Amino acid sequence: MSTKVADQILERLRAWGVEQVFGYPGDGINGLLAAWGRAEDRPRFIQSRHEEMSAFEAVGYAKFSGRLGVCVATSGPGAIHLLNGLYDAKLDHVPVLAIVGQTNRTAMGGSYQQEVDLHTLYKDVASDFVETVTVPEQLPNVLDRAIRTAYARRSPTALIIPADVQELDYSPPTHDFKMVPSSLGMSDCTAIPSDEALRRAADVLNAGDKPAILIGQGAAGAAAEVREIAELLGAGVAKALLGKDVLSDELPYVTGPIGLLGSRPSYELMRDCDTLLTIGSSFPYTQFMPEFGKARGVQIDIDPHMVGMRYPYAVNLVGDAAAALRRLIPLLESDRGGREWYDTVCANVRRWHETMERRAAQSADPINPEYVARALDPLLPDNAILTSDSGSVANWYARHITMRPGMRGSLSGTLATMGPGVPYAIGAKFAHPDRPVVALVGDGGMQMNGLAEMITAAKYRDRWSDPRLVVGVWNNRDLNQVTWEMRAMQGSPSFLPSQELPDVQYAAFARSLGLTGVRVEKPEDVEAGWRTALESDGPALVEFLTDAAVPPIPPHASWEQMEATAASILKGDADRGSMIKQGLKAKVQEFLPGHDKER
Repeated sequence: MSTKVADQILERLRAWGVEQVFGYPGDGINGLLAAWGRAEDRPRFIQSRHEEMSAFEAVGYAKFSGRLGVCVATSGPGAIHLLNGLYDAKLDHVPVLAIVGQTNRTAMGGSYQQEVDLHTLYKDVASDFVETVTVPEQLPNVLDRAIRTAYARRSPTALIIPADVQELDYSPPTHDFKMVPSSLGMSDCTAIPSDEALRRAADVLNAGDKPAILIGQGAAGAAAEVREIAELLGAGVAKALLGKDVLSDELPYVTGPIGLLGSRPSYELMRDCDTLLTIGSSFPYTQFMPEFGKARGVQIDIDPHMVGMRYPYAVNLVGDAAAALRRLIPLLESDRGGREWYDTVCANVRRWHETMERRAAQSADPINPEYVARALDPLLPDNAILTSDSGSVANWYARHITMRPGMRGSLSGTLATMGPGVPYAIGAKFAHPDRPVVALVGDGGMQMNGLAEMITAAKYRDRWSDPRLVVGVWNNRDLNQVTWEMRAMQGSPSFLPSQELPDVQYAAFARSLGLTGVRVEKPEDVEAGWRTALESDGPALVEFLTDAAVPPIPPHASWEQMEATAASILKGDADRGSMIKQGLKAKVQEFLPGHDKER
């Protein structure tokens, strides 16, 4: 039997080390599906319930493996459905390849069924590389370039393959004019800043008395170097959410998350520092960084397109974080005098942990959502992988989950889309089938995407050597983050037709799939619910009935935000009684004994 173009695509993916492809079938990729049958499911075809979930699973796989994520979809609607997950990859700088079908070449331009101008559709999301295969000789070059570009640019790329091309006999490019041969593989590449730039950066850092460090996911391979430079400078370390798992939260100078979902000590660190070192982060919220002119800054980023943004840095270093820091550290002064700044940072961190513990311990109706995350924290295995959905649950993930060495965690950082929590977890399980994965999901995200993907988890449960995939659902029947943003930003009461959610029986749904399902309705059962899920012999879902009136507003909220929230109460918010009570209870924890009331 002759080798078809579709066969060559799968063979080339295998040669690049691709072990699974996340997708959903359709007649626009029938040729590829037939090739999968001939290839005995190599690489493995992982069937999601929706193409958007295929893309999210590819993103989750890539985030937690460091390898290329691959997703596949049919022409027309299937290709369209991939977009949101691919934009998540684009904005979070994740290498993902999308392979999509197209109508036959003979029908293109004829307003044929499912004919969509895919080049136009994909030209933004896959702007680094998108190409249509029209003849067999284009392979393997375009596939190799798509993969290399995805890795090199840390971005999504796309191949569009018409249905009839998939079934053509494959013939490789020949040694002729206008043929483009190709070869496999690419070496690692480490960019290093110049010596002169490193000296200028060292001068800035040596001149400061109150240093702060901000790290993002670009510092992931430099944990040891970040720790060394933080301790050498006596600096506090704040973390963008995509960098939450870079450095252990058990270190006394790690102030935790920064920004709208951030911590009080990170806010204080940025407010009071005179020197800022940003490593591998493009944290977008300038208002949470030092006042302009108050601090001198140094930025390190491997992508020259991402340096010099967000803050007026004095020195911008382009290079790998670990390599740059290893060359920068010997240039820094080791004798820096007093440690008052360092001691202040550590004291602020201790107070914050005490505040969070008290906030989680406050009563609510029926369960405090902060307590749900707090109760999980000490139960997590040391090698756990966590995913978080967007929404108010991301606040509890950011503030109550203690990252320890060996743990991993991520969420949709820059796109901040709803719905990736469960598909990320499934992608993580295929990346690390021997590790436990825990997804933290709100009821909005669960209704949007999570319920259907529990079917996917049930389908593939036997593929994972460690069977634990735990989904925790915060069930408060409210699109809570937007509700609170309306109160704080617009001074508007909750608009129930848009915000109120139906009360779905999530645990019962999990049980209907043959999975472990636990519904927790009382605070005293929260810990037991988590334990049951973590000790199950397969995927498990545990839902908690939580109080929507507990505010996710940052503890350093401005007076303007608090006044806007108060205005929403006066306008007749449906939950105003509970909201006032819970908001005051949460806020007062900062002013209990042991806290500086002038902070």
